[in-house]
Amino acid sequence: MERPIFVVGCPRSGTTLLQLMLHAHPRIAIPPETRFLLPAYYGREMFGDLTDRGNRRALGVWLTGTRGHKFPDLGLDAFAMVAEIESGPPTLGSALGAVFRAYARGHGKPRWGDKRPGYVRYLPELFRLFPDAQVVHLIRDGRDCVGSLKNMPWWERDTTYAMTTWAAAIDAGDKARRSLPPHSYHELQYERLVTDPESELRRLCGFLREDFDPAMLRPSAVASVTPRRKKHHRRTHQAVDAGAVHSWQERLDETEIAVAEYFLAERLRRYGYELSDAPRPSAKAVTHYLATAAAMRRSRMARDAKDAVRRLREHGDLACRLDRDLLVLGR
Repeated sequence: MERPIFVVGCPRSGTTLLQLMLHAHPRIAIPPETRFLLPAYYGREMFGDLTDRGNRRALGVWLTGTRGHKFPDLGLDAFAMVAEIESGPPTLGSALGAVFRAYARGHGKPRWGDKRPGYVRYLPELFRLFPDAQVVHLIRDGRDCVGSLKNMPWWERDTTYAMTTWAAAIDAGDKARRSLPPHSYHELQYERLVTDPESELRRLCGFLREDFDPAMLRPSAVASVTPRRKKHHRRTHQAVDAGAVHSWQERLDETEIAVAEYFLAERLRRYGYELSDAPRPSAKAVTHYLATAAAMRRSRMARDAKDAVRRLREHGDLACRLDRDLLVLGR
């Protein structure tokens, strides 16, 4: 079976670039962000028992027609997709996988997956849906991620929250690396990817058990799959370069650098990122970071507690059961 591939990381770590590099491979199709996988998982109670064909149809209608889902970006026929989900295996993972498989089929490719940075903090949920998944975690200097997020019009939080988001992504990756089976989790760093893309992509292809293809070095050739409205991905329409490395030096002020390096120092050093001579942050800044990190932990604990209750009411297994034979192109 062609194992699904999931690209994860902190937001603004280069995951769209990596998605396009993988999508340029002749055997792999990774769509733009879909935004329905996690809502489907956490809202699975409303679909009921999926051994009921009508419930599978209702799930298909929800996936393809709910406002906020990015199904229209996939270029698939909604009616045909609902019918495929309705006639498919009776699990949530199968219904979700059918959408990604249909997208890959439309591009004439056998392997499929998804890209969303935030998945890195939901890997246990992801593996409940896709037990044989291969996760690719792209890591970038946390200061560059924070500096980039700071300039995004859609980022509604402050830079301190961006720092805790990066830290949470690194910690989730560390846990996954220690707990997941072999060939299920792979890390690579943005800075190496943009300075020596061929070496990094060859290493990635080894993990995926795929042959490297030179087309992967030209992600701009397939950048048209990214919706035009996403202006913040304009660099993906250009040749790969290292121009955004160390951009934090211009994007962050002295206070932000001080807080980032004070709290993220150990994680930054772990990946070879050199620290500046930033002074110790103020007591107010330290208190704000600690409060933000604590609030994030409480939110995750509350979500996990609610999901533990949902698990008690689940109707059977969630795992994707798509027939291996159906992955053959043209079926």
